[in-house]
Amino acid sequence: MSYPTPELQPLLEEIGSLLNETGQTLAIAESTTGGLLSAALLSVNGAAGWYKGGAVLYTLDARSEYAGWTKEDVENYRGPTEGVASTLANGVKKRLNATLCIGEAGIAGPMSPSRRLPPGLTCLAIARDDGPPITKTVMTGVRDRIVNMHAFTEEALKLLHETLTKMKQGNAKL
Repeated sequence: MSYPTPELQPLLEEIGSLLNETGQTLAIAESTTGGLLSAALLSVNGAAGWYKGGAVLYTLDARSEYAGWTKEDVENYRGPTEGVASTLANGVKKRLNATLCIGEAGIAGPMSPSRRLPPGLTCLAIARDDGPPITKTVMTGVRDRIVNMHAFTEEALKLLHETLTKMKQGNAKL
């Protein structure tokens, strides 16, 4: 199996073009996508011009070390939320000095650490210089870990594409 899939390639190429056109730089703070998001973006020719770096922040210790989580953040963690994705994105954005950062936190499955949070749930955030994070929650309804990892990656890429398109159009209401 090759990654990214051929179906994702046009979206990735367009994201690369939009990043170049808007002059944005990008960092990644991913969790349950396990590096797939960075791998997909790095498949784009010219990624060195806009990709600042990424981190797979799968554990709370990693989030403290690389995303600037405090002891209080760790103690208050109750599972993935848009707020969690936002703090990951803001922390890595700042650390890597990027203009945009995608944060992702979810539950890929097949099990869930909590009855209130189902497998197939991910929360996404795009931290940016000119406003609050853009957030989205995705529920696939699927328990398959690999299927969810790929679906979460695709949803993050779609949110990034939508955000960059609005930025290019000068849309103040992101």
